[in-house]
Amino acid sequence: MSISASGHNGVAPQSRSWKHLRIDRRSRSYCRVSFDHPPINTVTSTTVAELSELVGLIEQDPDLNVVVFDSVNPDFYLAHCDLEQDPGTSTALGFGPTGRPAWIDVLVRLSRAPVVSIASIRGRAGGAGSEFVLACDLRFAASENTDLGQVEVGLGVVPGGGSMARLARLVGRGRALEILLVTENLDGPRAEQYGYINRLIPDDRLDAEVEAMAAGLERFDHDAIARIKSAVDQVT
Repeated sequence: MSISASGHNGVAPQSRSWKHLRIDRRSRSYCRVSFDHPPINTVTSTTVAELSELVGLIEQDPDLNVVVFDSVNPDFYLAHCDLEQDPGTSTALGFGPTGRPAWIDVLVRLSRAPVVSIASIRGRAGGAGSEFVLACDLRFAASENTDLGQVEVGLGVVPGGGSMARLARLVGRGRALEILLVTENLDGPRAEQYGYINRLIPDDRLDAEVEAMAAGLERFDHDAIARIKSAVDQVT
């Protein structure tokens, strides 16, 4: 079973209707996923359930090499959990295949999946949105329109999606604590300076440059990608 793809067999299933995601299988080896949950792409139990299903398809697909995640909304990449309308997002769906709560399970499985996951960021990614970005393998962001941060401590809670460990590995202890405790969001240049993202790209070139990277990755050997990711994970 594989992710829906125009012109490809083995879709799962063709009639599948996603509520918060748009799926564009551009080739056997490359898929683009766009968050589309107006007005600001909040993370709800529906978002988590769909991402869990999607990651399951990614894990099972021997042809897939690269998945790019972007947003239909240029001002919001992925917001925090919807604490007012869907306060039980993190617990409502129980535990996933890793034995962790559903949201954490999605992020762990995405980070371990035998494909390259790329966050193509335009707009705000806060709280759970930031956790998702950090779980991706590569992060590229629009120079003029990026806003990243962890808001949880201001709400009296501890980030639960692995952001503390991932931030500490990416940016170091001091900067991780600054991001987690001061709760002032980072714009694109500061996020790049800290190592929160791989690289800034001018907004009008972001899509083309990420597309070019994905086009290169889709031609590589699937097993080589999986082995390199596994080896890097072991030493970090």
